[in-house]
Amino acid sequence: MANPVIYDGSPGPISGSTPFGFYDNDLQFQGDGPKVANYCARKLGYPVLDVEINDLNIYACFEEAVSIYAEELYQLKIKDNYLSLEGQPTSSVLNNTVVSPNLMPLINISETYGQPAGVGGFVSWKTGSLEMTASQQNYDMYRWAVDTQGMAPTDRLVIQRVMYQAPPALYGYGYGNYYPQLAGASSGPGDWGGMGVGGYAGGSGTNSVTMYPVYWDIQRIQELEMSNTVRLPAFSFELIGTNLRIMPFPTVGGRYVSIQYAFQSDLMSLTKNSPYGGNQGLVANAALAPYTNITYAQINQPGKQWIKEYTAALTSELLGLVRGKYQQAVVPGSEVTLNFADLISRGQAMQTALREKLRLDLEDMSRQKQLERKQSETDSLNSTLVNIPIPIFIG
Repeated sequence: MANPVIYDGSPGPISGSTPFGFYDNDLQFQGDGPKVANYCARKLGYPVLDVEINDLNIYACFEEAVSIYAEELYQLKIKDNYLSLEGQPTSSVLNNTVVSPNLMPLINISETYGQPAGVGGFVSWKTGSLEMTASQQNYDMYRWAVDTQGMAPTDRLVIQRVMYQAPPALYGYGYGNYYPQLAGASSGPGDWGGMGVGGYAGGSGTNSVTMYPVYWDIQRIQELEMSNTVRLPAFSFELIGTNLRIMPFPTVGGRYVSIQYAFQSDLMSLTKNSPYGGNQGLVANAALAPYTNITYAQINQPGKQWIKEYTAALTSELLGLVRGKYQQAVVPGSEVTLNFADLISRGQAMQTALREKLRLDLEDMSRQKQLERKQSETDSLNSTLVNIPIPIFIG
């Protein structure tokens, strides 16, 4: 078995000596690397005791500590802002960006709930016309959709509305039966026969006309429409399964019922029924949140202190693993049992404690905790103001 390497107190440059090189180009990281290596070695007993690791081992722990600090920091930001981050481009970098909450994700969620009611959603309702046939009361809407609307045979039809618009009063039929005074000589739809155009009527010569006010025309139209509604047959429907039943029994053909519908495949599509469509370059989960490696130079003093302590904890565990390989060291006249178990347990305990402390500190800075803190400050201030006497104004 090879003899262990002993730390010599002269660490080399950290740039190019870390496993991943995430921060090697950062000047502050380069400057702090050797200092952190000596700090960790002295925490482990150097130079009083031999430390059986070299600067490469400590540099690996240092890089890992910076990455873990960034992980804890950015995971909190992702949790805090995820509702605002979802659907954002992954090409942006949010490390130093202030993310303000916005309501669009909530609006998008409410839109999908409004889809069945026809007041929201992201799938446009289609429209089509069903021609009624004389003496046919039942119509297969599945066959209608497949044969005339291009629906796939394996798809399903979701009908939103069934509409029948009766002809307007002026274009309708039968008003002459109820209003002979309006029936006169008609030149076609829209001509009230004998009434002329523009409210003129009662012609009795080339130079004699009677002008009626506009409200008279409006009243006549309303009267005709009410007459058609009450006296003429109106259609209703009953939709059971794929069968549309028209009531009353159609006696003539050539009339059309408008159908507002959508295909179930469109309503269930993850791309069509979505405000983001099929765009693949958007944040769809926490792993796609655009946070990259942290810039070491921008970490403040409390953060760097945490990193140094976590590096020392990682180094303690690593030294314990190295010493556990040898377990006993031979010295003149006796054997010495190495304290590898203590180093491992102490290093792991320090890591756990440091992580918990960092998480609690970051959690206290979350948006929810800050709002709760602000509310507590406001309540305390109001309680204090209640006990302050109100001065009496004497004019």
